[in-house]
Amino acid sequence: MTEREQGIWHALESVKDPEIPPLSIVDLGIVTRIEFLENEQPKVTLTPTFSGCPALKMMEQMVADKLRELGYTHPEVTTTFEVQWNSNMISEKGLAALKQHGLAPPPRHDGYIELDVLSDTPCPLCGSRNTTLQTPFGPTLCRSMHYCNHCKNAFEAFKPVG
Repeated sequence: MTEREQGIWHALESVKDPEIPPLSIVDLGIVTRIEFLENEQPKVTLTPTFSGCPALKMMEQMVADKLRELGYTHPEVTTTFEVQWNSNMISEKGLAALKQHGLAPPPRHDGYIELDVLSDTPCPLCGSRNTTLQTPFGPTLCRSMHYCNHCKNAFEAFKPVG
């Protein structure tokens, strides 16, 4: 990786996910490629968590704005679905940020995910595994709703996606 590419990766770590502000789009695994075009302008490729992600256009604009802050006059930001995003693309730092934000991070997986995995979700607030899945449908497609029987708090979990 070139020094210029490393500089862009580092700068994009400050671009936060609009739905989960403590989490950068780099740590969420949404930034999947950085390259330079013949005109020396960067091209950043994003892979959204879901095809219907409501924050997609906002993220594209935030990336373009960050690249302009770096002095690039004509950056290109594209979205692709060539490779499907999966929750294993979240960095360790990203998993910690999810938990700190009060969302149970998704477990690592080998690509095969059963609904039962949602029933064994530790509470991000107290760590207890004495939790109950309330509904696999949360406020966004990537979240589920749970209740901790130990600390008596409701919480959301980031679903594992394969």
